[in-house]
Amino acid sequence: MSVHLHWFLPTGGDGRTLVDRHAYTDGGIKRSEITPVSGVRPPDIEYLAQIAKAAEHLGFEAVLTPTGTWCEDAWLTTMALAQQTERLKFLVAFRPGLISPVLAAQMAATYQRISRGRLLLNVVTGGDSTEQRRFGDHLDHDQRYARTAEFLSVVRGAWRGRPYDFDGEHYQVNGGLTAQPPDPLPEIFFGGSSAAAGPVAAEHADVYLTWGEPPAQVKEKIDWIRGLAEERGREVRFGIRLHTISRDSAGEAWATANRLLGDLDPETVAAAQQALGKSESVGQQRMLALHGGSRDTLEISPNLWAGVGLVRGGAGTALVGSHSDVADRIEEYHALGIEHFVLSGYPHLEEAYWFGEGVTPQLAARGLLAEIPESPRPGTPSADGLSASGGAPLLLAGGR
Repeated sequence: MSVHLHWFLPTGGDGRTLVDRHAYTDGGIKRSEITPVSGVRPPDIEYLAQIAKAAEHLGFEAVLTPTGTWCEDAWLTTMALAQQTERLKFLVAFRPGLISPVLAAQMAATYQRISRGRLLLNVVTGGDSTEQRRFGDHLDHDQRYARTAEFLSVVRGAWRGRPYDFDGEHYQVNGGLTAQPPDPLPEIFFGGSSAAAGPVAAEHADVYLTWGEPPAQVKEKIDWIRGLAEERGREVRFGIRLHTISRDSAGEAWATANRLLGDLDPETVAAAQQALGKSESVGQQRMLALHGGSRDTLEISPNLWAGVGLVRGGAGTALVGSHSDVADRIEEYHALGIEHFVLSGYPHLEEAYWFGEGVTPQLAARGLLAEIPESPRPGTPSADGLSASGGAPLLLAGGR
């Protein structure tokens, strides 16, 4: 089992701090104006293309593109970027239930043909009723997961190449199909920590995706989903969503983490925690429990830092340390059964280079990558993990 490395496209905006990086909305932190602020890189297609091309150049397999009212539409943005890249895949997040499942199946099939097989799907059921209502969705938490199960049944049915009928609580479909099934079928990534989410993952997911909890807690999730899948005669693979702060030395990495933490005043943290605490997502509540809203003990496991989750919803932990430290932690999660690593960092352009030039060669030297990327440029780490001079990222955009 090899490691699959993926990066992240910040389609809501990017920047050098954990706060005010969203160009369009508050991201859970209230602001008086919904406008770009100083130091934020807006998610225009030119900047996102820089990140996508860097990810492809550095050997990442795919980029995750989020979904929500605070960011650009993932389908349209990634299709535009597919025209500016050659091999990079796009892990497109979308919310089932907001469009017809047969239409979603058709969109995915068309996407596969246009992109020549570069689509992966990240199913986001939604753990915040306030945001769901912005989309006109008024189902409660468990009903949303029940609908997701039906949605994915219809999608897979419509991909079979012949008319498909379905009669469920949320969907009634007669003769659903696509003009031509996608080839290959897009892999479905799915996350959820609640009792309602587990059976859906076991029945429908190709890859179960968890946020970055300490290894012991991740193992519990893997065992839980694997057991549910075995009961259904299926096998599910596993992935993890993490931020990274990787540097030539551990001291440099922790200094960067402390700088990010230093930007957070108590009022900002309190406002974010209040907003995030209203989430119905069990996964979000587990993220909040890792730090309890306190800065006192943020290294919750070796090299696993929960500082991001003080103000950010969703993935709230980062791997922090030297390139070797970060590679060690990835190897530790891999030994538990984690195959896919969906990574990010602030800013996403520079951190892609730090990881790709520092950690990826270490993983290659340990035999964890199916393909060993070429060294991106002279003076950067080679596949044996050694480095000549340099190793710092090339800064291609401004910001604070």
